[in-house]
Amino acid sequence: MRTGDDAAASRYIEARLSKFALEVAFNSKTTEWQLSYDGRKNEPVTLPMKFPLLLAQGADGIAVGLSTKILPHNFCELIDASIKCLRGKRFELFPDFQTGGMIDVADYNNGKRGGKVKVRAHIEEADKKTVSIKSVPYGVTTTQLMESIVKANDQGKIKIRKVTDNTAAEVEIQVDLAPGISPDMTIDALYKFTDCEVSISPNACVIVDQKPQFLTVLDLLRLSVDRTKDLLEQELKIKLNELQEKWHYTSLEKIFFEEKIYKELEKKYETWDKVLHGIDIAFVPFRKQLRRDITKEDIIKLTEKPVRRIYKLDIDELNDQIKGLEEDIKKVKFDLANLVDYAVAYYENLLKKHGKGRERKTEIKQFEVIEAKFVAIANTKLYMNRAEGFIGTGLKKDELLFECSDLDDIIVFAKRGIMKVVKVSDKTFIGKDILHAAVFQKNDEAYHLQYDICGWRNG
Repeated sequence: MRTGDDAAASRYIEARLSKFALEVAFNSKTTEWQLSYDGRKNEPVTLPMKFPLLLAQGADGIAVGLSTKILPHNFCELIDASIKCLRGKRFELFPDFQTGGMIDVADYNNGKRGGKVKVRAHIEEADKKTVSIKSVPYGVTTTQLMESIVKANDQGKIKIRKVTDNTAAEVEIQVDLAPGISPDMTIDALYKFTDCEVSISPNACVIVDQKPQFLTVLDLLRLSVDRTKDLLEQELKIKLNELQEKWHYTSLEKIFFEEKIYKELEKKYETWDKVLHGIDIAFVPFRKQLRRDITKEDIIKLTEKPVRRIYKLDIDELNDQIKGLEEDIKKVKFDLANLVDYAVAYYENLLKKHGKGRERKTEIKQFEVIEAKFVAIANTKLYMNRAEGFIGTGLKKDELLFECSDLDDIIVFAKRGIMKVVKVSDKTFIGKDILHAAVFQKNDEAYHLQYDICGWRNG
């Protein structure tokens, strides 16, 4: 959940397959079944998935020394990519999060280990004294985000008066700024020093052919597309067999009544087996009209049908059924011969039925690099002991130089011709007789030393 609240205990949770799940993840005829733990029922080994669910939902876990982190992707984009894959066209996939926000995919590396993405919250300037956070990065809750903001404020990296969570149906965290603080600089500082921006490293480790493999999301989609095509082919073959069986029995039924073979039941045979044999013999002249041999089970099924007076309408109805079955068989055979087109139509139908409202939520953009020292608030005071040659934040009994950030670089000049650039620390030795110290602006101005009759002079 976005707020980080725990879910209800599992004993209070019930679930059923949605209409979408029933369409893409459940088919009892193509499912491999096994006995349940007590042997009383069957349960699926795996559900036959005709959709790249792993890429849609993502996965995160670790076991036996191998970890995986697959980021979620957009429903509509996955289907578009699947269609392109079937057509042999190039495609690309980038993560999409239900939490929204922004993502920089420059280093995504197609989801393979070694890549990374940067994810940011949407932050807006409400007014000159307030900024509003409208989303949270993937994997971050509103509670975690607020804690990171408070921590950054305590460390002096940002200056705020308070932070308030107004999240309801949508995320809204209000940050009230301290007097004199710029909203623009605060927004940059929130990205740099808090969980308003996080970096995520994907690692697509999956089991393929009973072995762990490190793949890209493009490889995973191709595997899913191939699996979907195989399952659709299995379903078509099962349907074709069912149609052919139905055609066979309907044709038998038509011959049984049209040729009055049912009258064999009225003859006085000694045993039931001889009745069945008599019916079988009566079908001999008509076997060429059928597409497979007549079995004993076929004849028993016919005899179980109540013998009634046969009207012309009944035969016409059977002829219509046979004609309809032949058209269905022809269509299924056509689909099997054009499996790629059939699979494309399947994906297009999924998009039409379930794609509405599943548009991309995470904006893809390239983030500008935020230098920490350019957005850090002046949160400490720097002192100097000229005679002994020390500068630092801990020399509070000595000369106060200026306020600075603990991320700043300090440039220092000493009388004997020494120039140093040092980090802000508690106490740093430069050299005796310090002449000048300032915050070092790397790309701002040039520094030089000049020697005149009075000695070294900085400029």
